[in-house]
Amino acid sequence: MAIFLKRSFSYRNFILLRNFANQTCNFSFSVNHFSHSWTSDTSPRFPLPPPDFIRETRRGFAKGRKSNESSTSMAEALPDIRPTIKANASSQMEASIVALSGELSKLRTGRASPGMLDHIIVETSGVKLPLNQIAAVSVLDSKTLSINPYDPSTLKNLETAIISSPLGVAPRVDGERLIAVIPPLTKEHIQAMCKLVTKCCEDSRQSIRRARQKAMDTVKKISSSYPKDDIKRLEKEVDELTKKFIKSAEELCKGKEKEITGG
Repeated sequence: MAIFLKRSFSYRNFILLRNFANQTCNFSFSVNHFSHSWTSDTSPRFPLPPPDFIRETRRGFAKGRKSNESSTSMAEALPDIRPTIKANASSQMEASIVALSGELSKLRTGRASPGMLDHIIVETSGVKLPLNQIAAVSVLDSKTLSINPYDPSTLKNLETAIISSPLGVAPRVDGERLIAVIPPLTKEHIQAMCKLVTKCCEDSRQSIRRARQKAMDTVKKISSSYPKDDIKRLEKEVDELTKKFIKSAEELCKGKEKEITGG
């Protein structure tokens, strides 16, 4: 009712009344005339509002209500980007695990592993390439690797690159391939490798937490556009993803330490 009265006395309705008054009577009041009219026996007469006055007022009220309803429907029609936020966070955390796995594979252990040579850079014909793009590495036994170059002419370059690496491996030529025997790790080497594993694990945890923080920042920006319960549910799901991927990183590192120490 209050809204209806407010709209009835709005500037728009005042214009309607004024126009009607100009059409029905040509008012030219002076102060004396007004006093005379007021003191006369005849009661003063004022023009009635036009027949369409109430209709126009209600129409204006209906238009205002429609605009509010349309704005509400537009808010409800916002695209639901919550699944996208969760998917992006999961993708970034997964990338952290993949990067961690790649770093751990570069660390030398007491057992032969094809991935332990992947980080070695070989220069051939003036071009520097990772070893795994020049040769295929396979395991002959727990202590021996076989390096088979795709181009036999790069055999010497492969041998030089492996000897120059910090792995401490000295391969020998066997026809058109190299045979690399993995020497046992010293106590100092084991300690150094375990420290590297710990560092890699912490770097991965930080990367996963950064992905979580980025997702939470996005959730905060959209929190006013979605129900509070849905926002809390999304935050909980992002936290669960964070715990899941941190646990995966820690398990990878524990497995690598066990492989290095031979435990």
